[in-house]
Amino acid sequence: MEKAKVLFVEQEISPYLKESPMGMIGRYLPQGIQEKGREIRTFMPRFGNINERRNQLHEVIRLSGMNLIIDDTDHPLIIKVASIQQARMQIYFIDNEDYFQRKFTLHDKNNKFFPDNDERAIFYSRGVIETVKKLGWGPDVIHCHGWMTSLVPIYIKKAYCDNPLFTETKLIYSIYDDDFEESLHKDFAHKIKLDGINTRDLKHYKTPSYVNVIKAAIDFSDGVIIGSPKVNPELISYLKEIDKPWLDYQPMDRYLEAYNDFYDEILVNDTVSVE
Repeated sequence: MEKAKVLFVEQEISPYLKESPMGMIGRYLPQGIQEKGREIRTFMPRFGNINERRNQLHEVIRLSGMNLIIDDTDHPLIIKVASIQQARMQIYFIDNEDYFQRKFTLHDKNNKFFPDNDERAIFYSRGVIETVKKLGWGPDVIHCHGWMTSLVPIYIKKAYCDNPLFTETKLIYSIYDDDFEESLHKDFAHKIKLDGINTRDLKHYKTPSYVNVIKAAIDFSDGVIIGSPKVNPELISYLKEIDKPWLDYQPMDRYLEAYNDFYDEILVNDTVSVE
């Protein structure tokens, strides 16, 4: 099989944020897949608690400068890049002063969920896709990690499906133990909508809880991976109800080979991901 191009859309990558299981997969999975001969691109949000000087982030002027409209407001898209030298791997960072300058990730200093996390997720997902368009790099597989990446599947399958870069792209979504108890903004479904996305596509987002947001990501993905030893049991039940290829949790010493094989399985699977 021809070596596929794999786009990794990450919520966390070590060492840019405090070490976590998701962040470690974000760090070592792309490297491992690249070492298997596949071409990769890797993205994460430029959260304000990432030290730009220490990690040598710099803006990519040729990719920056676009505005994304969310809820009728323009938000400038800034692209930064850094390298993990020992892995020979570049990381692209999606940045914006409104959404990613605060010195925290998803909660403030009092551990309160940011009320605009819905728009931050929208901006991040659309920012990744628009940057990939500017790069002119059509991925065969997009692998999303963390709830903040959960809108990429619906956008690729519905809003960008006619773009030749994405017409054959397969979506894989990894589910982690990154639950949040809060509800996202009540107008989340309205804010998400772009041309190509209809009311039926937004059914889960009308009550934008963690579980419903992930159910939507599952619906618009071609395959699902369980990324943590324990994830929300309602999501496991949902996976068992629908006809969707999925890979159970893989220990850290075995996940690379299993994920790589799963990519190949999904690439040759012609089942339609959205009913």
